[in-house]
Amino acid sequence: MMTSQDGFSRTEDDLLQPPDQTHGSTWNRQRQSSPARKLGMTRKEKDTRDFKENENPEEKEKRHKEQELKSLYKELLYTITHKLGKPLSAEVFTDNQLHQYIREAFSMAVDEHQSLTERVQNTEPPIYCLMATVKEAKGILGKDVSGFSDPYCLLTILEDEKESKTRRSRPKPRKAVVKDAVSDEKVYTTDTKKQTLNPIWNQTFVLEFEDTAVASFHIEMWDKDEELSLAQKLEEIRTNFHGLRRMIKDAKKEKGQDDYLGNIVLRLEDLHCTEDNWYVLEPRTETYPDRGQCHLQLKFIHKERDGTLSAGRSAYVNYCGILLQFVQSHISKQQVIHLPQGSVPWKGELCGEGQTLLDLYATQCNLSPFLQDLAKWMAYSKLYQSLEVDSSVLLQQLTSIEYHWHQQDLPYQQKQELGDSLRGFLQYGLCLVAKYRDIFPPTQDATPRLHRLLRILSQVCKTQAFQKLNAAQFDLHDEVNEAVHSGTQEWFAIKKGQHQPMTKDLTETVSALSRLIGEVQQDIKHNKDSWNRVFVSAVQVDVFTVVYQKLDFLLAGEVRHTLSLLEGEMEQNLANSLFPLYLSLQVIHKDKAFLQKRGKLLELTNFHEGFREALPYWLNKAFSTTQDRVERAVQVDQLQPLQSGPVPIKHSSSAVDLVTCVQPICQLWEQLSWPDPEEAFMLMVKLTEDVCKIVMNYCRILKERVRELSENSDPGRAVNMLCVVVNDLEHLRSVLIRLPQQLNWAGLRERTLHVIGDPQFHNVLPSQLLHAQGVLNKEIHSALETVGRKLNSDIAMYVRSMSTRCRIPSKSTEEAVVPLIKYLERELQYMNENLVQENFNRYSLLTPLWTNSIRTLYQVATQQKQEDGLMVFCQRLQFTLQCLEQCFHAEGNGMPLDTLHVDSYKLIEKFLDRKVWEQKVYSGEKYGAVTLLASYRRSDHRLRVEVLNAANLLPMDSNGSSDPFVQLRLEPGHVFSEVELRTTQIKNCDLNPLFDEAFEFLVSVEQCQAAGACLVVTVLDYDTLTTDDFEGEAFLALKAVPGVGGGSGDRQGHQPDPSPAQIRLPLMHPKPNDDSILKLLESRRGEREAQLFVKKRRQREKQSQEGKQQ
Repeated sequence: MMTSQDGFSRTEDDLLQPPDQTHGSTWNRQRQSSPARKLGMTRKEKDTRDFKENENPEEKEKRHKEQELKSLYKELLYTITHKLGKPLSAEVFTDNQLHQYIREAFSMAVDEHQSLTERVQNTEPPIYCLMATVKEAKGILGKDVSGFSDPYCLLTILEDEKESKTRRSRPKPRKAVVKDAVSDEKVYTTDTKKQTLNPIWNQTFVLEFEDTAVASFHIEMWDKDEELSLAQKLEEIRTNFHGLRRMIKDAKKEKGQDDYLGNIVLRLEDLHCTEDNWYVLEPRTETYPDRGQCHLQLKFIHKERDGTLSAGRSAYVNYCGILLQFVQSHISKQQVIHLPQGSVPWKGELCGEGQTLLDLYATQCNLSPFLQDLAKWMAYSKLYQSLEVDSSVLLQQLTSIEYHWHQQDLPYQQKQELGDSLRGFLQYGLCLVAKYRDIFPPTQDATPRLHRLLRILSQVCKTQAFQKLNAAQFDLHDEVNEAVHSGTQEWFAIKKGQHQPMTKDLTETVSALSRLIGEVQQDIKHNKDSWNRVFVSAVQVDVFTVVYQKLDFLLAGEVRHTLSLLEGEMEQNLANSLFPLYLSLQVIHKDKAFLQKRGKLLELTNFHEGFREALPYWLNKAFSTTQDRVERAVQVDQLQPLQSGPVPIKHSSSAVDLVTCVQPICQLWEQLSWPDPEEAFMLMVKLTEDVCKIVMNYCRILKERVRELSENSDPGRAVNMLCVVVNDLEHLRSVLIRLPQQLNWAGLRERTLHVIGDPQFHNVLPSQLLHAQGVLNKEIHSALETVGRKLNSDIAMYVRSMSTRCRIPSKSTEEAVVPLIKYLERELQYMNENLVQENFNRYSLLTPLWTNSIRTLYQVATQQKQEDGLMVFCQRLQFTLQCLEQCFHAEGNGMPLDTLHVDSYKLIEKFLDRKVWEQKVYSGEKYGAVTLLASYRRSDHRLRVEVLNAANLLPMDSNGSSDPFVQLRLEPGHVFSEVELRTTQIKNCDLNPLFDEAFEFLVSVEQCQAAGACLVVTVLDYDTLTTDDFEGEAFLALKAVPGVGGGSGDRQGHQPDPSPAQIRLPLMHPKPNDDSILKLLESRRGEREAQLFVKKRRQREKQSQEGKQQ
């Protein structure tokens, strides 16, 4: 309840009514009857008579607008003149600053401002009031026997002069101030709350005063004491013995005297225009200093403001007008400031002067926060329609309205205004949604604005205000869908009109449709990439699906209509103009994969059927264009390598151009992506056939180009060009090899499984390619044979020339071979530099030369008669053969050794396999034995060998004993090149030493399973000054070690670590000069690895006891 001085009680809901609609109308009636009021009414009637009856409506509206602005201006001048309290903002503004602000905001002239100011100063001042709301208290003293209190509050306003007089008139100090200071009619009392220390009142009072500078607000809290019967007191004593002392204290005081709980004194000049705080209850004495707190809401308001200022309009209407004028003025200033950067939406913040004036006016007119938020929504929603207000401002106001809706009720008129505003904004927002493409383009700045608008529309529909004020059912999801539908259709119609053909020419018609499809394609892309996530996030509308299905329907109709005009009129130029149209439709149709809802069949599903008539023209265009480009490329080709240097390019320009020319045919296949599998197969056959035709035609015109350039050139130049031609053909051959992958034959095979059989598929396509590759191989071999014939004749000449010098003693073997070797080195180096490796090695340029050279040597050797000098001649032939071998091998850059002869590595592996076999069949322990534990762990790729002991060793020292140690080495060396030799400790003077030493080798399973892989165990006698003596050796095949061989393990391929096996190996001594493999390796003096291996084995043979016994 709210009690005013005039005797009326007002609830908080009444506070939402504009001041002229409240119950307190007594003061209005009294002041309207005053002379000043009558004068104001007279002026108003006179002003009304000044309007012309036949005035122009525009002029009349303009005059009416000016009168409204003047009324609002006078209200603001009145507010400044009679402002109360400190402003809410931290910054304080003077009256001059506020006057200057409103003069600029209303664009008021100086003389007009002075005139209106004088008029306002002559009006009656309002009655100054403090609206005090006692909300609640907490932690107050318990004055009753029960430990609680029955608190109530006394409120009044005391002026300093009255308060001082009251204090002087008191005979003695008393606790009560409010009761004794003023008459009872100026003291306001709250309800009494029974038995509580945390009372809640929520009562509002309006207290009048004259001047804030000399007045203070006083509130006292008392505990209500009522006289109790004897029985009631005895019952309290019985239930609460601790209240006995309180009863004794009550007995001493006067009957009916209330207990003092505390007071709060606030000087009005120290208060803000609105206050909402907790205040500490102050004691009169220091007996109980902590007396709790009281929650107060204070507001300075006006009663009986001059009604002539705004012609009787309500404070709420005036507040709306002032707010709208301030915001428009602020936005205009901001646009001037940001003029170079363009318009910047208003973020909802006014300058300090404007906000101060709004706060003062709302406070003085007692406008509730609900009405203020409602006014802001009404103003901001109107301004938003000019896109001058940021949408986040509206979202804040909606949140505030929703908060107040549950707490307070609006007057009927404001309810109707709010309902109309929400419905109007929804309709306007849906109009914006329908035109979202133009208003919110997919930019970084516009897309967030669309998201905020959709959120506001969603929030409007969720508010209690809209749901209660809107009688009809409103489904935002359906409404947005409908807006997007209609907007899309309107957008398509506009774009169709923009791209109408200028003439009836079919090519122009196709071009216009192509431009329209391009617009649709771009729009679908923007909806998919930008707008869809905005709509889904804000209103759960899949705008991409809605737009795609609508445009699919509209576009399919346009495509069918245009293609129907082309039936029977197809020709090359028209087909060429259809190709980009087809590609755009294909891109649009592929976007169907992003649709969330798959309903009926799309209209563009079989769009390719309308382009069957143009398909042969497209293939012909691609083939003829590629053919022309290839011919032009060969005509300008000088058959020279493109680039020399560290990374040479050995083919000519036409080969590169040919690959570039053929690439569009492969791209055509990808671009078409023909849906029908059977037709796609026939299309692939045609494309492959065209590529093969282009390749064979290239070979033909390239040979003609060689003949043309070789007519007047020297032989060396002709050979150079021939090498370049071979490289070009090889480059082209690599292109044909990659063709099935580029054309994705594997994917086509999967698509045609049910319509094309395997025999037909694999016979048609590969046969074309194999035929073209055969032509290329034939041309390459033909060119290489031409180069090789000259080299073969020169080699035969040098070999025969060398054989004729057999009787010339001045010529040594080396000197006789030098001319042949120099010639081969020169020619082979030239070929290696000018031919790609595939042509130099693979197509047997070296192999025929090597075979011919061996054949020539054989012929010369068989034709040589048995006469003197035969030995010298044979030595020359053998030396020549060795030199040819080195020349053709070229230190690994030429022919591999296994092609020239048996590889040395294989000989070493064969030797080690033989030694392992000898170890198995060897019986007895003539030279002693060694015992090992061996295993292989696949988990960490480690070979573990533990040397346990040796037994029955031969005594090597003069004392009849030995100092043995064991060496472990993995062979062959080319397999275990990174594995080091391992050695045990030396056991002094012991023929049966115990070692017990373990070694691990980090090797792979593949290495252990390689040919000839074995562990060579060598026992030596340590000598300090001389070479260590050889005790014996043993060979253990790694394949026999547990863990190396065996199965594949479990399902994951893991094999458990095996248990080590104990192995006893008899020691052996090699027989000297008894191995044919070593003799063959020894003859290969140019191979370093072979010579090192032979050297080690020969050293062991020298130390062998078998040789000494023989």
